[in-house]
Amino acid sequence: MHAFSDEFQSDLEDLMRWRRDVRRFRTDPVDEALLTQCLDAFLMAPSVGLSEPWRVVRIQSDDARAAALTNFKAANADALSGYSGDKAQLYSGLKLSGMENAPVQLAIFCDEATDKGAGLGAKTMPEMRRYSVVSAIMLFWLAVRSRGLGLGWVSILDPDQLCRDLDVPKDWSLVGYFCLGWPEEATDSPELEKAGWESRRGSLPVDIR
Repeated sequence: MHAFSDEFQSDLEDLMRWRRDVRRFRTDPVDEALLTQCLDAFLMAPSVGLSEPWRVVRIQSDDARAAALTNFKAANADALSGYSGDKAQLYSGLKLSGMENAPVQLAIFCDEATDKGAGLGAKTMPEMRRYSVVSAIMLFWLAVRSRGLGLGWVSILDPDQLCRDLDVPKDWSLVGYFCLGWPEEATDSPELEKAGWESRRGSLPVDIR
């Protein structure tokens, strides 16, 4: 196997460190050719049985964006009601979506009924299709960040409602809603960590059997 240089390995580690979940975006547009370069990362992603089950929907119309934002606000209010005291106060001050400003917004789905790949590797573990979509998203995320763009994953949503609002096929399941654009600032620290919500582990625990 080809081994990359020490410099490349260091750069890759930097890229992974600077791959942050961005919620604060400038409204500047993203060049379409640049966006296509980033999306092409999906074409290099691994997938179970080479099924390529990812389905990407660009959320561009005012109606679709308004429906997604309404969905988030309702889900966020419900999530806030599950906390109390200091945690509720901290939660209420968190910025958990860039949907108001992000120029590019994508809903990424898994096609649970795809014929591509003939079911190889997914008969016993059908969730492997969704894992494949997540793997592709991570390659996309690194491609985005390497070009100076930011990506934010909005997980506080009602997925069933979003599927209805976007009128996607019944066999598509939502994996993630993403905001993409130019970050207001670049940082290598997670926003939740800076806000005091949680801290990142300094070392990886590994169980041995």
